[in-house]
Amino acid sequence: MNQQQRAQRSFRADYQAQMVKFNQQGKSRSELVKQYDLTLFALDRCISQSCKSGSFKTKETARQNKMN
Repeated sequence: MNQQQRAQRSFRADYQAQMVKFNQQGKSRSELVKQYDLTLFALDRCISQSCKSGSFKTKETARQNKMN
């Protein structure tokens, strides 16, 4: 396996929502991955979070909001 490991990146909620919207409008996952230099895992996570909760907040952010 010759793949280099990437540094972990985080994406703003509006960026994630835009990727999900493009996917819902018919743009394929592979097109989005190539065009926006994403990993398939990151894109799938955005789509999954959107479908499950409609939110892109991380667990840590959600936990902090509950405590406040």
